[in-house]
Amino acid sequence: MARIEAEIGKPQGGFVKWIDDRFPFTSTMKYHVTEYYASKNFNWWYVFGVLAFVVLAIQLLTGIFLTMNYKPSADDAFASVEYIMRDVEWGWLIRYLHSTGASFFFIVVYLHMFRAMLYGSYKKPRELIWLIGMLIFFVLMAEAFAGYLLPWGQMSYWGAQVIISLFGAIPWVGEALVEIIRGDYSISDITLNRFFALHVIVLPLALIGLVFVHIVALHEVGSNNPDGIDIKKNKDASGKPIDGIAFHPYHTSKDLVAIIVFLMIFCSVVFFAPDMGGYFLEHANFEPANMTATPEHIAPVWYFTPYYAILRAVPSKLWGFVLFAMAVVLPVFLPWLDRCRVRSIRYRGWMYKTALSVFVITFVTLLWLGMQPAEGVYVRMAQFFSVLYFAFFILMPFYTSRDKTKPVPDRVVYHG
Repeated sequence: MARIEAEIGKPQGGFVKWIDDRFPFTSTMKYHVTEYYASKNFNWWYVFGVLAFVVLAIQLLTGIFLTMNYKPSADDAFASVEYIMRDVEWGWLIRYLHSTGASFFFIVVYLHMFRAMLYGSYKKPRELIWLIGMLIFFVLMAEAFAGYLLPWGQMSYWGAQVIISLFGAIPWVGEALVEIIRGDYSISDITLNRFFALHVIVLPLALIGLVFVHIVALHEVGSNNPDGIDIKKNKDASGKPIDGIAFHPYHTSKDLVAIIVFLMIFCSVVFFAPDMGGYFLEHANFEPANMTATPEHIAPVWYFTPYYAILRAVPSKLWGFVLFAMAVVLPVFLPWLDRCRVRSIRYRGWMYKTALSVFVITFVTLLWLGMQPAEGVYVRMAQFFSVLYFAFFILMPFYTSRDKTKPVPDRVVYHG
């Protein structure tokens, strides 16, 4: 290990030196890659951050090619998507990579957030990293929603109609806000153009900027680990963490394996089940938008359905919107709601483990309920699981402060 690090740390000459004289390339690589020390006991839960970066790259690349043939107008949008699918060379593949990538983006991000909840990665001193991560999540939701309207299919049009109309429930400014978002008195050509500009320019730039800040903030305080121990507290004579290893080449080699496996699964879905039975691409969205014919059952794409189920669980439009917004925003406050003395679930008591297990079941059930009709038993189930969802956050200060924890070791526990 020492020999490899010595080779990496050797001063470079020629072209690299020419760059270093004009740009801090080597010092940046050392700080963020070759001399950035991360815990040696990372497990597979820690690959979802880099996988999110891979999916972001896929989305940006495929999005650029899609914009070359897409026409953001109410008259031509649906036909241009059909043209991409049928007549553009490899257009079907680019479109399916992008649509499948949207769903995989949320799968990876949800698992990345769940890992933070498992090992307390939002706790001090990483509160700012969590806050920036939540901003990324909000921008990602806005990006997905803006992109959802662009195919101008039946579900795109009516889904956007329902979600945008929710803002009308805000007292005093609601109706004016809805009109500002639509840019018209109803969803029309100008709405499509507005969402296209947001989806292609504004939100991707915000996303890239936030991801950059997220990584810089992470490397400033250091990564968490499955034991929740700060490896910077135990250093050798040279000032390097005893329980840490250089991110490159050790963690990058493991990440490469994860990326290959991920791409195999991703490509399998793209080639064999791109619509995933109507969950990734709804069947109603293969019909052009028709403002005179409402689909029998309107529901957003699957990654929004947990919050949509909470929205529909309340008869009042205003309170439904309030709970919908609270459900999205509440995770922001996890660093301050969690009063436990330890970070990792390995050393927490039964209370948090039970609460987190119930929360996962609740979230998955709400995801399913959001796809069902808003009637009968589905509404009652949504009301019950909505209570469980909010109870996880609201009661967290009580059960985390009273939970009986196990002793945390002084050094990380490495299972080779």
